[in-house]
Amino acid sequence: MQPEIQQQIQQLRQQLQEASYAYYVLDAPIMPDEVYDRLYRQLQDLESDYPELITAESPTQRVGEQPATQFFSVKHNIPLYSLENAFNFEEFAKWQERWQRVAPSLTPGQEGNAPPLTPPYQGGGQEGNAPGLSNKKNRETTPPLSKGGLGGVSYVCELKIDGSALALTYENGVLVRGATRGDGIAGEEITQNVKTIRSIPLKLNLDNPPPFVEVRGEAFLSLAVFEEINREREKAGEQLFANPRNAAAGTLRQLDSKIVDKRRLDFFAYTLHLDEGNEEKTQWDSLELLRRMGFKVNPNRKICYSLDEVREYYEYWDTERRNLPYMTDGVVVKINSVLLQRQLGFTQRFPRWAIALKYPAAEVPTIVEAVTVQVGRTGALTPVAELKPVQLAGTTVSRASLHNSDRLSDLNLHIGDTVIVRKAGEIIPEVVRVLPELRPQNAQLFQMPSCCPECEQPVVREKGEAVTRCINTSCPAILRGSLIHFCSRDALDINGVGEKLVQQMVDSNLVHSAADLYDLTAERLMSLERMGKKLAEKLVSAIANSKTQPWSRVLYALGIRHVGSVNAQLLTERFTNVTDLASASAAAIEGVYGIGPEIAQSVYQWFQVPANQSLIARLKIAGLQLQSEVKNQNLASTNLQLAGKTFVLTGTLPTLKRDEAKDLIQKAGGKVTSSVSAKTDYVVVGEDAGSKLEKAQSLGIELLSEAELLELLSTP
Repeated sequence: MQPEIQQQIQQLRQQLQEASYAYYVLDAPIMPDEVYDRLYRQLQDLESDYPELITAESPTQRVGEQPATQFFSVKHNIPLYSLENAFNFEEFAKWQERWQRVAPSLTPGQEGNAPPLTPPYQGGGQEGNAPGLSNKKNRETTPPLSKGGLGGVSYVCELKIDGSALALTYENGVLVRGATRGDGIAGEEITQNVKTIRSIPLKLNLDNPPPFVEVRGEAFLSLAVFEEINREREKAGEQLFANPRNAAAGTLRQLDSKIVDKRRLDFFAYTLHLDEGNEEKTQWDSLELLRRMGFKVNPNRKICYSLDEVREYYEYWDTERRNLPYMTDGVVVKINSVLLQRQLGFTQRFPRWAIALKYPAAEVPTIVEAVTVQVGRTGALTPVAELKPVQLAGTTVSRASLHNSDRLSDLNLHIGDTVIVRKAGEIIPEVVRVLPELRPQNAQLFQMPSCCPECEQPVVREKGEAVTRCINTSCPAILRGSLIHFCSRDALDINGVGEKLVQQMVDSNLVHSAADLYDLTAERLMSLERMGKKLAEKLVSAIANSKTQPWSRVLYALGIRHVGSVNAQLLTERFTNVTDLASASAAAIEGVYGIGPEIAQSVYQWFQVPANQSLIARLKIAGLQLQSEVKNQNLASTNLQLAGKTFVLTGTLPTLKRDEAKDLIQKAGGKVTSSVSAKTDYVVVGEDAGSKLEKAQSLGIELLSEAELLELLSTP
């Protein structure tokens, strides 16, 4: 291999990378398109002659040659939490009060370096000034606590882009994985499609990149591209996309990356995760580092030191967002200090240090033609308005939630009323208000039924609750909902058992509980309409395969109120078998980190019900996993040297990645947590260890190097 060939290839890649960054990120082209195309062809020819020199970060590798056959689920390195929503400033102020109640006392200087405040938008000179948003004065020091202020804490405000969230993983500066958000714990691996997005660098623009970088951001379609795609689909006689968000999500799930490339998705980065010790001090600094790495960061961001400034930013973009080339549905407000973010942590669903301040959704009038009542798997009765179909936010809406009895009472809803409908969170249609002046004569007031519309048993409404419930555990609606949940993808993932089949099985009296699924035979299933032998055998096999799902999924599948997949995981880590959990007191359950009193009481009460105890007994006989794998092993075994020991990892280890070290510890029976406490047995310390090392030293916890950890693992 001639060194000049390698040098030429490297030089071409560098030129193309710089040109792509200037064009797609800076919006400031540095070379004509025909020059870029000529250089690109030169690189293609050289890589064709010397295929051994092709690397993943080469610009020629953005578009795959062969379509994918399917996407695979991958667990996120770091969970993707949702954001709590606020729909007005009263809700925003309450959120601020909540985090301030749990925040530790702040001292000056915790925030790190704040950017200069003139002009109001920072980011390397791309943004310029926007009218109506100039700061009243420059601040050289953190402002004092004052009425309506933030007590020395600044916020970073960013526009909430209406697209599809992505998680990007870089190792040694090279993009190795791109994944969709999914359920926040796991998503679909779509790396080849992610590579087609030109504003996502294949290689970070850093001379010495960290070994691990995780970037979060939003893939989206500009309004111009969206309209162009729909024009082409209309010409081809294809169904039009409802809105840019749906189009972006659908594009990312195309199996052929060439189609994705043609759709010209764009990307804004907004979150940066680095190994502890390499983190920036503030969210603002993280955004600046993302920009230096080669990402496009939304230019319309601002640092705010008071609620008035947050309101000013929010109100300005409520009007100006209509002039943006992409859709935005609100403002994301984040506490600037990374240290304070870490101290505040997360609830089960949201980070405590960030919130989405949403803009009011579009509202349209329509007529209520009828009201039906749905019964959910928990027995909750939900009234639903059947509407004269109307277009709302890009979709046709013919039904809208009325929530509960209290909401109905507030609305004073009559059949035939003209109502105003909007999408709650821009997703779920809901009735906002009634226009009584347009009410027809003799219109009938709708009232909630006193008996369940499914089983005709009396319904109840607990004191202090807004929800009316059916408490008949044999109610067909509750059974259907429970079975659908039990078989769902995030629960036992029984392929082929969906809503229609569940409806058939319940109506035919084939199943009366989830345990009955495991007694089904192909012959019994063939009694159902349109059920052939081959399909019946396939379903029986899928049901049998579900027996291998782990204890955490089984617990989630039971459908205990308030127990989602994350809570199920937390509970099964503490209670490693169903017997321990079923016999635990409410106080013991509440003792699990992240489990509150309402969840604990719900779990405790569920296991006191005889029918539920019977269900667990039958599932145990059927062979489902009702205990964790570690519990099945002999804790005295030499393969579980670390049983009962709790570890914390901090800093960068010499040879092991953090996930690898965590996996080794867990396979040896140990537990790895994210924070140091008096219950921690060992802290494994790597290079550039941070505050966890200091806390461990103050508590007198034993410290281990990587070599000492490996020695501990090898000791019988």
